[in-house]
Amino acid sequence: MSTVKEAVEVEVPVHTAYNQWTQFEEFPRFMEGVEKVTQLDDRRNHWTTQVSGVKREFDTEIVDQLPDERITWRTTTGDTRQKGTVRFQRLDDMHTRVELVMEVEPTGVAEKTGDMLGVIDRRVKGDMHRFKEYIEGRGGETGAWRGRIRPGE
Repeated sequence: MSTVKEAVEVEVPVHTAYNQWTQFEEFPRFMEGVEKVTQLDDRRNHWTTQVSGVKREFDTEIVDQLPDERITWRTTTGDTRQKGTVRFQRLDDMHTRVELVMEVEPTGVAEKTGDMLGVIDRRVKGDMHRFKEYIEGRGGETGAWRGRIRPGE
């Protein structure tokens, strides 16, 4: 598995950054290669991606979610294997550090080659910077889900 880490400082309050991140169906607006995310329930999402001409569909499950602090997920179905955590750190009333740490296991020749060339790392870094532009440009979140999901529930 490859580990990708990236952090951005966004000029919005922590609750705004967190609330926007809970709007998974909005991810295609700032995540490269994500065509569609369908929220199945409070824990599960179905993803459709296309990266380097390879289309993938997979499901993810949120395993830990604490409002304004973190969201942790893992894949449960499909060819894509990943897990990760996004953390939100209040810096002051109008600034938040958003940090993503993700482990990805590339499948197939194209993904493995792309990983060796740093494509996954660059894509995630770009996604985080596009999230910054997206949330700062909006000035507010498109919605929110503030429920708590505990590991093992």
